[in-house]
Amino acid sequence: MLHLIHSPVAAPDPALPVVALRAERLQVAKRRWRGVADDGVEFGFELEHPLRHGDTVFQTDAVRYVLQQQPEALLEVALDMPPSAAAGLGWAVGNMHLELCSEPDRLLALDEPAVRQLFERLGVHAHPVTEVFRPGHFARGDHHVHELGHSHKH
Repeated sequence: MLHLIHSPVAAPDPALPVVALRAERLQVAKRRWRGVADDGVEFGFELEHPLRHGDTVFQTDAVRYVLQQQPEALLEVALDMPPSAAAGLGWAVGNMHLELCSEPDRLLALDEPAVRQLFERLGVHAHPVTEVFRPGHFARGDHHVHELGHSHKH
């Protein structure tokens, strides 16, 4: 049986055991897709807005199904620099049409050769990490900048 999901559960019960629905970042960014939870339950998604890591997509009296975006290889840059330097770095990554995640003490970018070359050229120290990448997530608010100017007709 396929469960059709239009939005995350508004008030999930945190006491229920979790069954993971694992998905890659690019799949999670879509509004229409299909997935299978760890227990074999199938889901179809026809969403108004893309889901986010940690969203409860469905729940029963016994379990809740939680979206778990898969970690990926990233480059982490500590924000131990002047704000203007951090802004310039963000601009440089964005100017390459690549995505960035900003947190209060670090920036995260995909670990790609072009990003590594950019950081080397700018003399920016970055070290590899493997985590969930949430591009468009910024330290001041949770704006989905990556949605601006992009069609989500997938």
